[in-house]
Amino acid sequence: MGKSHSVDLRQRVVSMVASGQSRRAAARHFAISDSSAIKLLQRRERTGLITPARQGRPPGAGKLSAFRDFLVAQVEGKPDITMPELARRLEDEHGLVIPPSSGF
Repeated sequence: MGKSHSVDLRQRVVSMVASGQSRRAAARHFAISDSSAIKLLQRRERTGLITPARQGRPPGAGKLSAFRDFLVAQVEGKPDITMPELARRLEDEHGLVIPPSSGF
């Protein structure tokens, strides 16, 4: 996953475009890709923000989020529980089959 441009650079690109330069000209001036400048200005028009959007999966997403309390209780009850044991308990009590190697 790529690293986001700094907020300072983002602000300079926005300022240059606001002063009348094109998005592509601003991209060339600051040595960033055309698409970065274009997407930055589109994000600003859409949301009013120039800060980078959050990357990655949203919190609470995934098939195990509904079983969080169960999993925490199992680990608190037996701190040295192995992943295969945890996967077995999840299957036995909830019918959810998860490979132990998934690192849930």
